[in-house]
Amino acid sequence: MHRFPKLFSPISLRGHEIRNRILSTGHQTYLAQANLPSDDMIAYHETRARGGAGLIIVESARFHESSFTDAPDLHIHSDAAIPAFRALALAVHRHGAHIFGQLSHSGRVSRSLRGGLRGVAYAPSAVADNRFHTMPRAMPGAMIADLTESVGQAARRFAEAGFDGVELLASHGLLFAQFLNPAVNQRDDAHGGSRENRMRFLCDSLAAARRLAGPDIALGIRISADEIEPDGLRLDEVTAICLELTRQGAIDYVNVTVGSMSGLGGSIHVVPPMQVPVGYVAPQAGSLRAALPVPVLVAGRINEPQIAERILSSGLADMCGMTRAMISDPEMANKARAGRAGDIRVCIGCNQACIGHFHAGNSISCIQTPETGRERAFASIPVVARPRRVLVAGGGPAGMKAAVTAARRGHAVTLCDTGARLGGQVLLAEALPGRAEFGGLATNLIHELHEAGVDIRLRTRVDAALVRDIMAEAVIIATGARPASPVIEGAEAGHVVQATDVIAGAANPGSRVLVADWRCDWIGMGIAEHLVRKGHHVRLAVNGTHAGQNIQMYLRDHWAGILHGLGVEVLTYARLFGVDRDTAYLAHIVTGQPVVCEGVDTVVLSTPNAPDTALERDVEGQGVHIELAGDCLSPRSAEEAILEGFLAGRAV
Repeated sequence: MHRFPKLFSPISLRGHEIRNRILSTGHQTYLAQANLPSDDMIAYHETRARGGAGLIIVESARFHESSFTDAPDLHIHSDAAIPAFRALALAVHRHGAHIFGQLSHSGRVSRSLRGGLRGVAYAPSAVADNRFHTMPRAMPGAMIADLTESVGQAARRFAEAGFDGVELLASHGLLFAQFLNPAVNQRDDAHGGSRENRMRFLCDSLAAARRLAGPDIALGIRISADEIEPDGLRLDEVTAICLELTRQGAIDYVNVTVGSMSGLGGSIHVVPPMQVPVGYVAPQAGSLRAALPVPVLVAGRINEPQIAERILSSGLADMCGMTRAMISDPEMANKARAGRAGDIRVCIGCNQACIGHFHAGNSISCIQTPETGRERAFASIPVVARPRRVLVAGGGPAGMKAAVTAARRGHAVTLCDTGARLGGQVLLAEALPGRAEFGGLATNLIHELHEAGVDIRLRTRVDAALVRDIMAEAVIIATGARPASPVIEGAEAGHVVQATDVIAGAANPGSRVLVADWRCDWIGMGIAEHLVRKGHHVRLAVNGTHAGQNIQMYLRDHWAGILHGLGVEVLTYARLFGVDRDTAYLAHIVTGQPVVCEGVDTVVLSTPNAPDTALERDVEGQGVHIELAGDCLSPRSAEEAILEGFLAGRAV
């Protein structure tokens, strides 16, 4: 028997026997075209079905025009949508997985942008949200009736498209949750006041879905056990709501999460970053499971099969949402089932290319897996007819990914790095508080290097002589970048050190530290937390609008809360230009007005890096094929480095 007997046991939802307990929860991919499933979206979900997922819940579809925006969301408000959804269902069913549709309306939690203009947001009552700063208009009763009928018609369309189930999104402070919440629903009609009245819209919508979609389709809700907002729903109220729904026979399962999109504190739990413990929602799901007679599904940082197995075998849930685990490795389920858990490319919870792409208005991907969201473009890695000797210079993310890819194409690959360990800047990132999981990026790639048979040479510098000695026919340069220290007046009189040296333990900061953060990314925030936890007094001066300006918002907001709790003073719009023995001199980046920080023992610089182009110049004219990848082209993030390494490996 394999290691995960509970995870790979079947489960039945309204007569649909699902082959295992692995769930891909509804998540926005931005792969829709004309608000319908595109060929790219179909390929994305089909890849995860082929990879062994038991159930795929497709991203939320808008069922009523009052929730439409210019975003590439799915719409299912017309029968004309049925053929595209049918093609998606057929692709998923082809590989033995089940597929559910999801219906959502954002209510007050929306900017509702169309043509650059903010439209009218509708909600149960005129109660503003605290994230988008939207003041909604209370829905007229006729509109509620229209929405209810629209839910039923949308469920019918899913059924006619061949979907196995429909889930109503009553989680994360969205419209169904807004009606349920007495702090948000302040109506004095049949849809407000008592719990029975507040549940009426959801109950009527589920009844319409059952009536129009038929008796065979599974119906469920996704709901936040705790919205983690001052005006949010709490577990006791959620339990009572779910009990009443099951008493009525309205639902076949409950899909449990936490958090709310109506405020910054709750929204970080929509896609929790790596600082949040794995499997942290499971105890609340377990409380609901103990009270309810229907299966309970749960998500929340369940990124490895052993975590899911523990949750299931402990009786805390009946299925586990492992969405990002399958964004990172679509074959996660198949590998776990086959006893190859060690080969899984484990999600590190960085949020950069999954939810980060969504927030930037881009289609989904993964920093570790460039094929994600690009399944049709990168359907396979072509094997070469004539293998070549390929030399890769640099053992950071770009170089490692290039070496793995080139080796999988059939080349004989040698990877050289000047350091004693592979990983590059990943080794610095993982050393910061709460960032240890980022080291998984290097761990995963090192495992893949060994599996691909790459010849790894540490403490080895690549130059033109080495290229000739090993008779390389192609060279992939991934030598990264070096700190580019700015000119700072009086630096010789003060104690000025690089952040990278502090992380590496090569610099000894004094008791009072100013972190001068030009990058506005994870380094400045991480160094500030690192030093304050070691007992230093820390001020963080950022050359931008806010700390973490260039990192994914859920990670940034979570980290901002940590720094505030630790007493770190954050100075924004601040550029360092000078220091002396105990003072740092900054300028406001808009006005140029001085900002003087007294009582500073050490200034820690988080400065820009400059591309390392020395090897590129050295091997030019050697008659070998040269590819560049990562920071030696231009210093950016691990996502660009890995994608470019992947492309370089495919190009040789």
